[in-house]
Amino acid sequence: MAVNGKLPKNLLVARFSALGDVAMTIPVVYSACRCNPDTRFVFITKPAQQGLFVNPPENLVVLGIDVKEKYRTLPDFFRLFGELRKQYDIDGFADLHGVIRTFMLGAACTLHGIKWRTIRKGRMNKRALTRPRNKVMLPLLSSRARYREVFYGFGYVLEERFRSIYGEGKGDPSMFASVTAPKAPGEKWIGIAPFAKHKGKIYPVNLMEKVVEELSAQPDTKIFLFGGGDEERKILAEWASRYPSTVSLADKKHGFPVELALLSHLDTVVSMDSANMHLASLVNVRVVSVWGATHPYCGFKGFKQREQDIVQLPMTCRPCSVFGNRPCSRGDYHCLAGIPPQIIVNKVNSIVNKSKQ
Repeated sequence: MAVNGKLPKNLLVARFSALGDVAMTIPVVYSACRCNPDTRFVFITKPAQQGLFVNPPENLVVLGIDVKEKYRTLPDFFRLFGELRKQYDIDGFADLHGVIRTFMLGAACTLHGIKWRTIRKGRMNKRALTRPRNKVMLPLLSSRARYREVFYGFGYVLEERFRSIYGEGKGDPSMFASVTAPKAPGEKWIGIAPFAKHKGKIYPVNLMEKVVEELSAQPDTKIFLFGGGDEERKILAEWASRYPSTVSLADKKHGFPVELALLSHLDTVVSMDSANMHLASLVNVRVVSVWGATHPYCGFKGFKQREQDIVQLPMTCRPCSVFGNRPCSRGDYHCLAGIPPQIIVNKVNSIVNKSKQ
């Protein structure tokens, strides 16, 4: 049932935060737009993440908002809301983030008599799942399900109408022509994204190098390495120079449209519980995901990713963290260091060999 019997016609939607969290909104937001063509959805996020929204529905407006410098205080957010309301006639607010800055936008809505709904994060259940003892090992609602609940709160129809940002197809190869030549018939393209924000989510570099070494030695195989910071670029550059048919995309910033187009042509991606898992999911590519301190039960598994492609160890201390930012209680990060590289290689080969049959 719609709020007050009337659906908002110009709905403000907000999600800032980490790249992976914003990527997870896209299947839900695109579906909401397609199911409700008479509503204009105005999505605000960090400027750097605006480029994620490739091929958006016609009734979706995506704006990059500088919440570090331009909009920081309560008066700033009241001013932001006033600007958005004036330009887009905002009559509802869907808070997909649930933090102080979005609550300030909610306060502005309340002052103007505008309905708003916010995400339920399930913090108590997550604490029960990650506590050291007496864990409640049950899968929690996914982040996407929590996003959908916010739209349901207004009364919107919401069915799944998303497969990939490219629909049933793939990205234009000309987009990544500066990175690599087009894919040759029979060639296998594998992406490897070995890094994450926190140590509790990073497979040891020396072990991941063994994965790269073995996969790059296979015939008709090209490896694409994804990463970011200075240290990551250095490591990936060394791997690219050391192993055949291995290309690092970390040498410069190509931008989301380029990287997403390339990702769509890969046969599979090896990723941590990180943003790259979600980026590959947006282009309908299977991900061999490696999990350590975190766990898919926390609700962050990639969109449409398969249980059989998850790599993780059955340890009683797992998960110890929702985000992988807590120090290891054992001190050895065995949840990651104890995974043999061959398990990852075998998972990859089971996907790429099947796709070539």
